[in-house]
Amino acid sequence: MRPSRRSLFAATAVLGSALAVPAPAEAAEVPATGAYYVQSAVTGLNAADSAGAIVQHNPKGNEDHQQWALRQNGSSFVLESADAAGSCLGRSGDQARTVACTSADAAWEVTSSGAEQYALKAPGTNRYLTVTDRSAGSNYPAQLAIGSSGALASWYLTPVAPATRPMPPQDQRTLDQVTFLTAHNAYANGVDGGFAPPFVNFFPNQNRGINQQLADGVRGFMLDLHQTPDGAILCHNSCTLVSRPVALWVDLQRMVDFLKQHPDQFVTVFLEDYVDPGVLRSELARVNGLSDVLYRPDRTGVRENGWPKLADLTAAGQRLLIFTDHSRASDESAGLTRDSFGVMYQREWTVENYWSMGSGLGSSDWSCYSRWYGADTNVPLTRTEPGFRPLFVMNHFRDAAIAGTAGTDNTKLADRARRFCEPAARKKPNYLAVDRYDLGDPASAVNTLNTYVYP
Repeated sequence: MRPSRRSLFAATAVLGSALAVPAPAEAAEVPATGAYYVQSAVTGLNAADSAGAIVQHNPKGNEDHQQWALRQNGSSFVLESADAAGSCLGRSGDQARTVACTSADAAWEVTSSGAEQYALKAPGTNRYLTVTDRSAGSNYPAQLAIGSSGALASWYLTPVAPATRPMPPQDQRTLDQVTFLTAHNAYANGVDGGFAPPFVNFFPNQNRGINQQLADGVRGFMLDLHQTPDGAILCHNSCTLVSRPVALWVDLQRMVDFLKQHPDQFVTVFLEDYVDPGVLRSELARVNGLSDVLYRPDRTGVRENGWPKLADLTAAGQRLLIFTDHSRASDESAGLTRDSFGVMYQREWTVENYWSMGSGLGSSDWSCYSRWYGADTNVPLTRTEPGFRPLFVMNHFRDAAIAGTAGTDNTKLADRARRFCEPAARKKPNYLAVDRYDLGDPASAVNTLNTYVYP
């Protein structure tokens, strides 16, 4: 099966009242001694020891030689490998290399560059640890370098074990502090209707219909949307040969009806969106009561002031957030943007890790890195703006939904979130997206994440 692109969500804001969220405190001039990931502020990737070379790798928790112990050494600092005592992150000529911690080339001046970022400078020089410029049409090179100051020489020192805070009381929690159980390909359940051509139809991503998913506590829904002569239909890859396909408006009506019966609940829809904007607008117009519950973060100052309290959103009736993964630029060319009728563009409001951990069987890739990092785009999981942190969608599923594998993966969800994905994004996941949410009790991982706030 092809990777799902998916449209997310991002939600916040109320009628102007309680939007204010304190801005994050400025980083200390010198970070505290401790264990850190050295993480590029540009790419979000981690500095790793690869046979003596210091290279950018996908964040991988306590694996792959990516943890460094920061300690003072006279008037400067060293970063000692957690996996090789006496070996430090240093430099050799114009390249970043591991060197003996006693070497002068292991010493760094560490200074704050603002926005929780740091510069690592060779003492007595104007040479810094830096990512190398990329050439046109390519990724940033893996090998880290010693070069000039600037954005590419800005680093997060992300704690391996950050000091979390208890979750605020229910009525004080902002949207970006809450984690929601999310169903990957929620429509592909075999209960509400067909979702794929023959054979693929035998491997549903979920085992329960949308109404039951809502009753079971699912609050995020990833839906693939295709255009047909009958309108916008939910199906995988295409709707050809799909028996009994379900229209988007049908599932959205189920969600709106649920929200009207449960006025304290909040739901997010992520559209992997292959339809023209006019078709989508017409489809939404068929949903009775949609405008009564639709949430518009673009109209309430969220980007300037941060996410509002979830309780304020529900009190204002703004309880359904819809995201699209479609391109704003292509919609502008077509003369109709989706946010003009309330569908938010995902990349403007969220970050999201790569969609797959591997095939349905065999080896796994548990690293956590942006699905929007490549030669043509660069949206790191660590992206942040003054006063605003994007919501974080954590994908935790494979290419194919095989029940036994999904059940086992779901038992490891909380562990991957804490050890791999939280430090990779420098934030707590807001949406945990899984296949077969009925297996492996992923709801317990959601409950665990909802007991604390990431610093």
